[in-house]
Amino acid sequence: MPSFDLVSKLDLMELKNVIALTVKEVGSRYDFKGAKIDFELKEGLIELRAPDDYKIGAALEIFRKNMGKRGLGQKAIEPGDVSPAGNQSLKQNILFKSGIDKELGKKINKIVKNSGMKVTSAYLDEKIRLTGKKIDDLQEAFQLIRNHEDVNCEVRMENMKS
Repeated sequence: MPSFDLVSKLDLMELKNVIALTVKEVGSRYDFKGAKIDFELKEGLIELRAPDDYKIGAALEIFRKNMGKRGLGQKAIEPGDVSPAGNQSLKQNILFKSGIDKELGKKINKIVKNSGMKVTSAYLDEKIRLTGKKIDDLQEAFQLIRNHEDVNCEVRMENMKS
């Protein structure tokens, strides 16, 4: 019986590529000339430093655009509040969401059950296993979950078995 695991995790290599692309693009833009914009990848978050609110907002928009180009979803990040960082600069922490917690797992199971599709779902340690008779049903269920408004994280298929 075909099955796959539904997981929520960010590809760190792609994230590093997005950061490098953003730093390169910010460095070449005229409105950022002479400004020190810094992206620092830390454990579980990215720290964005810039001299003012406008530059933080613009750098974040460039970052989001580059995430889309590299195939990373917008739901995978959660920008925090802008706060003073000293040295006449501001910082913003951008958290990445990974893993499916029990509450979200219950929501996803309910979505699958209420859809009427011939697919079963089970929550297993930060991932959800979907099982069905046809691969097409599984893919349809994946699209339903991915586009559902109650699912507030980026999900993807992993470990597909036919």
